[in-house]
Amino acid sequence: PLRWQKIFRSRLVGLAVSYGNSFFIVLIVILVLLLLDALRETRSLLRRLVTLISAQAALGASSQAFRKQAEGASQAARQYLEDNDALRKVQ
Repeated sequence: PLRWQKIFRSRLVGLAVSYGNSFFIVLIVILVLLLLDALRETRSLLRRLVTLISAQAALGASSQAFRKQAEGASQAARQYLEDNDALRKVQ
């Protein structure tokens, strides 16, 4: 025990302990700052993802509306052609 007391009471160990506490506090502060930055980046990534999903949904709805409009125009054109053929046969 006498040898360990000499080691733990030495100035080198005392210096390491005093700077160790300061180093630990600084390390905790750095880790908290990194955590906050990671949360900010994640929020930004999620916001971008929500924006892209919303845009995708809007484009999908627009595409479906254009498809229905094109089908309606195609059906009307077919009907006009059939009516035209029917009128030619009548004459």
